[in-house]
Amino acid sequence: MDKQITGEIKARLASANKILIAAHVRPDGDAIGSVLGLGLALRDAGKSVEMVLVDGVPSSFRYLEGSELIKKEPSGEYDTFITVDCADFKRVGKSFETYFPPDINIDHHKTNEKFGKLNLIEAEEVATAAILTNHLPEWGLSITKPIAAALLTGILTDTLGFRTSNITPEAMRQAATLMETGVDMPEIYMKSLVRKTFPAAKYWGAGLSSLESKHGIVYGTLTLADRKLTGYSGNDDADLINMISAIDGSKVGMVFVEQSDNHVKISWRALAPGIDVSPIAKHFNGGGHAAAAGADIQGSLSEIKAEAIKITRELLNL
Repeated sequence: MDKQITGEIKARLASANKILIAAHVRPDGDAIGSVLGLGLALRDAGKSVEMVLVDGVPSSFRYLEGSELIKKEPSGEYDTFITVDCADFKRVGKSFETYFPPDINIDHHKTNEKFGKLNLIEAEEVATAAILTNHLPEWGLSITKPIAAALLTGILTDTLGFRTSNITPEAMRQAATLMETGVDMPEIYMKSLVRKTFPAAKYWGAGLSSLESKHGIVYGTLTLADRKLTGYSGNDDADLINMISAIDGSKVGMVFVEQSDNHVKISWRALAPGIDVSPIAKHFNGGGHAAAAGADIQGSLSEIKAEAIKITRELLNL
């Protein structure tokens, strides 16, 4: 932890009046929880705060108190712009191009490009929400029950319910601290990780029926036709990658999700000890962690699948 950076962030937040907070496109629980947790804490401190996620809040996370405050577009002038849970600036979305560089960049991805004026990057933490759990009190910001629920959602989802290999005693202590506000962790676990809508379940079925396993890689594909047929409204994989990660006998899991504007979203998961998938994502201008990474690649589904599998095999010697 860099005491100088955290001190500079504290001073910047104290002097800020109008704050804009954003996270990455196709937000996961950590992106949503970090935006909401930090945003609510700053609002409670009397700041004017706008929270933005260009793809909005998925229905599975709208149970979080304050999630209705999150907008899809920035709408005004700000004296402080903060990004959370973004490894590179383009992941925030095109709406933010004129706001570059952000004043504060808070993240836990080892591939973070340190694109902010102030960069708090703690790759040893299990989630960006975990970083905020540690530092909000240090910055003079209170963690109320709604804020704790948002932050715990980030920690739970990024660790798949404390099942990832990077879990530490510190992560468990962070969760316990948040639970002490009265947050119901089993309820958050069920809503954020277990429950699925009927269309999402059918979408999973389409992805599971597409599974292939070759050269130590198990991978599934979700097409635009699958999305239309099942009625799934998102443009992500509905967490199918986490299901694939439970399949025994492979070294890497992958999911390819076809997008409407001629590009493909890919997720990688390391399924065996010693595997680091972050350099593969970085090769495709994506990012992430040793155990989990992703990228968005321009091109057709068939071309991207062939290229991504080829590069994955080459970089991991599979």
